[in-house]
Amino acid sequence: MTAQHFDAIIIGAGISGISAAYHLQKYCPAKSYKILERREQLGGTWDLFNYPGIRSDSDMYTFGFSFRPWADDKAIAEKGAIIDYLRETTEEYGIDKHIQYSSHVKTAAWHSDEGRWHIGTTDESGQQQTHYTCQHLFMCSGYYNYDQGYAPEFPGADDFQGQIIHPQQWPEDLDYSGKRVVVVGSGATAITLIPSMAQDAEHVTMLQRSPTYLGAKPAVDPVATKLARWFGRRAARWWFILHGMFIYAYCKKFPDKARAAMKGDIKEMLGDKYVDKHFSPDYDPWDQRVCLCPDGDFFDAIKQDKASIVTDHIDHFTENGIKLKSGDELQADIIVTATGLQMLFLGGIEVTVDNESMTPYDTFIYKGFMGSGTPNLYVATGYTNASWTLKVDLTNKHACRLINYMDRNGYQYCVPIADQNIEPAPLLNLDSGYIKRGEKGFPRQATEKPWKLNQNVILDNLALRYSPVTNPALKFH
Repeated sequence: MTAQHFDAIIIGAGISGISAAYHLQKYCPAKSYKILERREQLGGTWDLFNYPGIRSDSDMYTFGFSFRPWADDKAIAEKGAIIDYLRETTEEYGIDKHIQYSSHVKTAAWHSDEGRWHIGTTDESGQQQTHYTCQHLFMCSGYYNYDQGYAPEFPGADDFQGQIIHPQQWPEDLDYSGKRVVVVGSGATAITLIPSMAQDAEHVTMLQRSPTYLGAKPAVDPVATKLARWFGRRAARWWFILHGMFIYAYCKKFPDKARAAMKGDIKEMLGDKYVDKHFSPDYDPWDQRVCLCPDGDFFDAIKQDKASIVTDHIDHFTENGIKLKSGDELQADIIVTATGLQMLFLGGIEVTVDNESMTPYDTFIYKGFMGSGTPNLYVATGYTNASWTLKVDLTNKHACRLINYMDRNGYQYCVPIADQNIEPAPLLNLDSGYIKRGEKGFPRQATEKPWKLNQNVILDNLALRYSPVTNPALKFH
């Protein structure tokens, strides 16, 4: 099969892939590239999910690109505004002309004798095959399984006479007006769904096994708005960066005070509807991500008696709802299983290096963007305590610096080599269930540089923008 060759191939036309394309165009203008996108539209996760109320869980000043600041005063944006922003970005920079849609990457095979990656794709039907080659491969497919979310087996689920829906497969024609809805789960998806569904449903109940830390912020931040007006959008962006870093550091340093402050804010909003056990997680703030409620919409739904919280365990599903371990039964017409996502490294692509399969768990991430033993492979990894885009903009720019260094010095490829004695650590420093479930299928970081992830945008600016691209762990060929 004749292969189409490009200097670089980017897998995924979501935020990471668009960022990679921009940086390649700007810093490696002579390089040809192609974006291979499995879906029929750009946006990645934002095109995939269609449940009610879907919105950013980070502020758009930092979730937006560093090279094209978010222009709306509304910092927490809904799906449509985010897709528009991504589409406008690709059109403004001509990135849209490089995207190949309906191109599902199945295999990526590196051949050292050629200094090239061989990429095998099919269309979504699996019928039409296309072969590409490239020198540099940007993996921008995110962390999640796009085909299915995490769906535990609930005893008696077949007995339930209503509808059971997972947010990742949300039906376009679902009518929940006047219906009793139970949302199983207390993560970001549930906190987003409930205030939106509560507007039309008879009542929405959030059923949680254990509480999640919640915080309310205005969708339009008054400080950021003033900074943007006085000093420009980048000043507002840095306000969110520094404010977020301070809050995270405070929570980690003074967890008891942070817990008390968050619970105090919720008590003030809910008044006599506050029930302590619903808002008292058994872990410290930022051991898992804190869920954001823009303008306190989640709490408003509770105050208006349109929504409520039950903290209990499921015993089994019944014909009419859910029987709880406590003996109570929740009546429902619709059950939404907001039970989380499934992690999937590199979108499930089969990666080989000189005919040897890459085993993710045996791989270590170098400087947060390359895998040990995999040449010219740049992996988009974001922050767990800040916006995803802050990190991928930095790593994509650093990858371009590395590509230019190889060109200047006559190298075809480089590969990070991990010392056998380094001490491993999980790639993502959160205790969330979806991360723990997928941990064995992901690479790891280590406890020492250059294999340790900073989780700090200022340290990464120093490490990725201003430090040399060479390192004793990085071997050039």
